[in-house]
Amino acid sequence: MSPLRITRTLPEDAMDAALRSDVLHGLTRTPKTLPPKWFYDARGSELFEDITRLPEYYPTRAEREILLTRAAEIASVTGARTLVELGSGSSDKTRHLLEELTDLDSYVPVDVSDSALKGAGEVLLAEHPGLNVHALVADFQQGLVLPSGTPGPRLLAFLGGTVGNLPPAERAVFLSSLRALLEPGDALLLGTDLVKDEATLVAAYDDAQGVTAEFNKNVLSVLARELGADCDPADFAHVALWDRENEWIEMRLRARHDLTVKIRDLDLTVDFAAGEELRTEVSAKFRKDGVRAELAAAKLELTHWWTDSEGRFALSLSVPHTATDR
Repeated sequence: MSPLRITRTLPEDAMDAALRSDVLHGLTRTPKTLPPKWFYDARGSELFEDITRLPEYYPTRAEREILLTRAAEIASVTGARTLVELGSGSSDKTRHLLEELTDLDSYVPVDVSDSALKGAGEVLLAEHPGLNVHALVADFQQGLVLPSGTPGPRLLAFLGGTVGNLPPAERAVFLSSLRALLEPGDALLLGTDLVKDEATLVAAYDDAQGVTAEFNKNVLSVLARELGADCDPADFAHVALWDRENEWIEMRLRARHDLTVKIRDLDLTVDFAAGEELRTEVSAKFRKDGVRAELAAAKLELTHWWTDSEGRFALSLSVPHTATDR
């Protein structure tokens, strides 16, 4: 069995510094915002796994359907010898690709959690003892550098529709950074949730059991534990709404009454008026032409487009433009 290699490019204190910066800047602006990555401590990750099993939350099932039915085609088209997965977590989705990528030499999972990478890597090595697994503890939005020596062609996978959590300007920069990682023969496999009726979209982010509400409020628990904030989740209501103009879902936390939150470690006091909202997530939904245009702006050419049987979710495959087009 090949040994599991883990390389840390993310400094040990990087996440703490990023949290402090995001809270300081996000809670002192109008409107107040926090990025969704702060949902995902251990409890938040458990809650999100619960969300993926809810009847209202279709994206995970829809994407899995595409992977199950199209993995062999994806493998055939790309001929990948290295699979790089951004935000890999448990690496559960990529198992379908690993089974079909018969020429695969290396798997490079990228995540901020070294414990998640270690657990997933050990399981994958037990299932695929000849596979070279080189995990990267890294923030893929911060100048990602891939390990040297991984053979091409490479397939860079960013699944789950997470790209929709980035506002358009950040998304453009991010897609360009992915293009910079790709060489001729490489490809990008991108998961995008698609525009659909408002009722279906809102229900996916405001389920009847209240799991998503608890997940949304979990960010307050993160602030309390990591920064000494005295916020009480009961003081806030979960809000999910569809922005028709921007074609994205927003999740917010709405103050139930006038209140003041003291964040000890930042020596910061934050006032909320009754009804004031803190935006915790944007989740953009896409159309094929829009995805094609955003990829083209990043010097990537859309070559394949797969959806689930109900047309709810898409996986797209794109390749770098030739050097003369760059």
